[in-house]
Amino acid sequence: MTGRKLVLPMMLLCATISLLPVQISFGQHAAEDSCMVQILVPGLKGEPGDKGQKGAPGRPGRLGPQGETGQTGLKGQKGIMGRHGKFGPSGMKGMKGDMGDPGPSGPNGEPGVPCECAPMRKMIGEMDIVVAQLFSELKFIKNALPSPAAVAGIKETDSKVYLLVKEEKRFADAEVYCQSRGGHLAMPKDDAANAAIAGYITQAGLSRVYIGIHDLDLEGKFTYVDRSPMSTFSNWRTGEPNNAYDDEDCTEMVASGEWTDVACHPTMYFICEFEKDTI
Repeated sequence: MTGRKLVLPMMLLCATISLLPVQISFGQHAAEDSCMVQILVPGLKGEPGDKGQKGAPGRPGRLGPQGETGQTGLKGQKGIMGRHGKFGPSGMKGMKGDMGDPGPSGPNGEPGVPCECAPMRKMIGEMDIVVAQLFSELKFIKNALPSPAAVAGIKETDSKVYLLVKEEKRFADAEVYCQSRGGHLAMPKDDAANAAIAGYITQAGLSRVYIGIHDLDLEGKFTYVDRSPMSTFSNWRTGEPNNAYDDEDCTEMVASGEWTDVACHPTMYFICEFEKDTI
């Protein structure tokens, strides 16, 4: 319903204007003396309108406080087996197993072609001899040499092998060293052996070395360290042996090949000798 319009005298309006919530409208062209007003009185409440369309979603609200932890659920059932993984790396090689039983003998081969093999057999025999000598020398070097730096090389004669050791020792210690390797301190018993040892000393650039001669057992009676007597050969320097200071019971050889008696406690290089048949 629309609002109704009422026209009342001015005095009536003045008496009721404070009582009713009305809208007052003064006419623009009303007579000055009529004092007329228009009062709009609300009509009756209208019927409800149709439901409007759903509005747009509002902005998200603030996050609420965290809730309490729920109770632990029941354990689920075991799942099915997964796929096989990749093969791992190979393990270490195992130990060699026991040898198996020998198998049956194979058939005989065909006859070989005849040949002139005598020269070849001879050559093979000579090579076998050389190999045996090399093996023997290698074994000797392996047992006798302390280290490459301590040895000036090896000298050979028909029956002896001489080893010059560039490691200073006292006379007794030098003999022990040579004996522990199957030999003795060098014992020159003829001109050839003496010359070979002297050449060895000169070649190594040395001035003197211990050799295996002493009079420790009986003063003035020199013998070799293998206790054999010096009855056939000697090469003492003029005026030697002189037992200076009553303390010279051992022997050295100088580069010229001559011998002098010396004290046994100083340390110096020395030469070992070995029998070729025993190495």
